[in-house]
Parts: sequence; structure tokens; C-alpha cells
Amino acid sequence: MSNVRVRFAPSPTGGLHLGGVRTVLYNYLFARQHAGTFVLRIEDTDQTRFVEGAEQYIFDCLKWCGLEPDESIQKPGEYGPYRQSERKEIYRKYAEELVAKGYAYYAFDTPEELEKMRVDFKTESNPSPQYDNKIRLKMKNSLTLPKNETESLLSMGTRHVIRIKMPEQENISFTDMIHGDVSFDSSVVDDKVLLKADGMPTYHLAVVVDDALMKITHAFRGEEWLSSAPVHILLWKYLFGLDKMPQWAHLPLIMGPSGKLSKRDGAKYGFPVFAMNWTDPRNNEFTEGFKEKGFLPEAFINMLAVLGWNDGTEQEIYTLDEMIKKFSMDRVHKAGAKFDYEKAKWFNHEWIKKLDVKNYKLKVEENLTAAGITINDDAQFEKILELVKDRCTLLTDFVQQASFFFSTPAQLDVDAVKAKWNDEKKNFFIAYTEKLQFISNWSLITVETVFKELAAEKNIKPGELQLPLRIMLVGGKFGPPVFQIAELIGKDETIQRIENAIKKF
Repeated sequence: MSNVRVRFAPSPTGGLHLGGVRTVLYNYLFARQHAGTFVLRIEDTDQTRFVEGAEQYIFDCLKWCGLEPDESIQKPGEYGPYRQSERKEIYRKYAEELVAKGYAYYAFDTPEELEKMRVDFKTESNPSPQYDNKIRLKMKNSLTLPKNETESLLSMGTRHVIRIKMPEQENISFTDMIHGDVSFDSSVVDDKVLLKADGMPTYHLAVVVDDALMKITHAFRGEEWLSSAPVHILLWKYLFGLDKMPQWAHLPLIMGPSGKLSKRDGAKYGFPVFAMNWTDPRNNEFTEGFKEKGFLPEAFINMLAVLGWNDGTEQEIYTLDEMIKKFSMDRVHKAGAKFDYEKAKWFNHEWIKKLDVKNYKLKVEENLTAAGITINDDAQFEKILELVKDRCTLLTDFVQQASFFFSTPAQLDVDAVKAKWNDEKKNFFIAYTEKLQFISNWSLITVETVFKELAAEKNIKPGELQLPLRIMLVGGKFGPPVFQIAELIGKDETIQRIENAIKKF
């Protein structure tokens, strides 16, 4: 394939759902695999749904994911403008061309008349009447009005839309890259509005015109748009020729616990569905994102890639380069893929272990700083992260798993020790701190050797003493090997924590 051009065309109406990011990812992988171009086009034709800040939010999400477009409003190419609201006059030209060719018509029906139509033509067999080939000749449009009356209404600036004139009993078909051969009966499709009363195009007209003028070769979108395919195919046929139409792939839905995954699922079950935090400025409604939850971008896109695709092997962990090399649209599943948050966290855990800590230490430092902890020694910080990373599923877990290295635990799990605490153990730790004072070469080995030798001397099993020591140093029953902790926090801090704990025990 030569000159491959793909596009993602979001509406700036809110947060970026993980399904949208997966669509971006598949576009990106396909483009990179074929040395093509990935275009981001902003579909803002519905001005009533435009949300301030949503456009920049989309770019911020893609930057975090490492899936930035080659052409966009931020990086214009030769096919701009890349914002549909700036292409308004282009669409009217093509809508008028369709009317002139007899493939579309002017409709002057008022909202009240349309509502009346839905009531008047409602039957048991047709509970939701559509503006289609059966009803259009009973409505107020250029197909039913005399030509001079239509021209008069247009010259007076009468409110109107332009609708496609769907043919009757025509079989409309195409070959989808995922679903194979798909066909539709044109008679059951209504006459969609192409140009709205405010002069802005609907998605149906805009997507075809933009894909044609931007020379898009492959269009990947969610399968919810499959039902609109017959309208789009006819527009391609009428305006540009079917030989110019991109190859289509309608991606399967991502499913939640009770149907298509939604923001409500996230709120109900406590997991994110947006790439990054989003606060809707219209109502201040907050939705948590994967980034702020503690996910690595590498894990996030890896998880999304296999949520509906595999390369035919048992492999699950992929770098972006591996995905680019192995991705193919014929391995995308036809059925919807169910989102599993526990599996998503597994991917993140694997990537935390896989990556060098340098890749995420700044984010962890941000989290620790927010918890009131200051990092002074960068080299030691990296050692600590390396020591605890296997115990962290989310980046936010590092706060619990690493904070005790930098500050004395405010609380100790005394109850975990109290039942088996006695004078014998108390005297052991008093003697242990005295011996630690004389260690000149402070290291894991020396600290552990002194511990074991003293336990043998006092005839106490080391295993009975390690939990109290852990609670003394960490505050709870977690963390890496206890002598490694002692080595890293240093002699003075180790001794001080033991002495403080003895008093509390």
C-alpha cells in the first residue's frame, strides 16, 4: 500500500473514552506499519455540543499515550483546515451539488411539523416514523413544492435543511476489513439531513467530503457507525466516485459489565474509562482518568491493543514497536471485547516491572511530593524504586510501598506484634540497637549478620523477630526484605525507629 492516510475525527464534547483511544491506536499502528500519515481532524459541526477545553484535552491525551498525529490543527499539512467549523462553505458547495443532481432536496419543515409527522404517521407496525421515501412526499420540501415556491422560500432565507434522497429498493454493499461483505436495503434508511439549518453539515456529509479532500485511504471507526454506511456509500458514489472511497473497518465495541462500556460503568464499579482526568465545565462533573489512576501509557495502549486484537500467539505484552510490526486488521475480532479492569491492572504491573524506573520516577516523585515527602538523593531514590517496583500495580502504590524510606512511619501496626511480644523480645531489640551502634561498615550483610548472631546467642528463632523488626521500620506488614530497608534508611534512622517502636510495643 502506498500513500496510506488514516484519520481520527473526534468531537470536542467531553472526555476521551478508552474506545476512542483504541481507535486512535489502530489508526496509528496501521499508518506507521505502512509508512503512512495519521491525521487528526476535529469534528465540531454540532456547535450546541461544543465544550470549552475538550479540544486541547484530546491532544493532551494523545501526547500522554505517545500517539500524536502527523497532521492536525496543531501541525497543519496541505489538506487543512483541520477543524470542520472552519470548512463550512466547502460543505454547502457539495450539498448544493447533490440537490442539482437530484440526489438531495431542500426541506422546509419546522420542528413542530416534524413532531406532528412522528405522531400522525405512527402505527403499531411503525412506532417511530422516519423522514423516508414513504413520508417525504407528504412533507414540505422541494420535492412537493412548485419550483417557484421553493426558489421564493430560499431567496427569503427561510429556515431549511438539505436531505439526501435515498433510493428505493437498492442494494448497497461494501467489503469491510473486519466484517467482510456487508449489504443494506436502501428502502429502510431514512433521508438523513446533510446540511443543517445553521449551514453546518451533519456528520454524514462532512465525513465523506473531508475524507475525500484529505485523501484518506483507510477509515477505521466504531461499529455503531455501520448503520450509516449506506448513506455514506451513496454520497461517495454521487460526489466523488466509489473508486475513491477509503477502505473501511468498523471496530467492535468495548463492552462493560452490562453492555457497551460507559462512563456510568466507571462510576458504578470504580474504574476509569477516560484516558485522563476530565472535569466537564458545564456542570463540574469529574471523571477520573487512567493516567491519574496510576497507569503507565505503555501499559494503557498495550491493554487497548489486545482488547479486540491478537497476533495469533499467546503473547500479551507488546512494546509500541512490536505492535507496529505485528498489527493487522484481519486479526481484529468481529465480536465486542469485554473490558476487565483487573486485567488492565495486570498489564500495568507487568510494565512497571519491565521498564527502567527512570521512565516513571518523575511521576512517582510527584505522588510522593503530594503526600508530603521530599526526595533529596536521586541515586538512592532510583534504588528504592527498583527495590519496591515488583510490589506496585499502579504508580500510586509507590506512595505506600516507598514512603517509609523517606520518613518515619506515623503509625505502627502494634496489634500485629502485641500478641507475641514479651520481655525476651524486648531485650533482644535493646541489645540489637547497642550492637548496631558499633557497625562501621553499614550494609545489608552486616545488619543481617548481627541480627542472626544475636538471635542465636539468645536462643530465639530469627523468624519470630523479623515481623516485629518490619513493623518497627515500615509500620506495617509489607515492603521488601527488611534488611534491605535497614541498609537504605541508614544506621541512625534504623536505630531510632527500633527504639521508638520498643516504647510503643
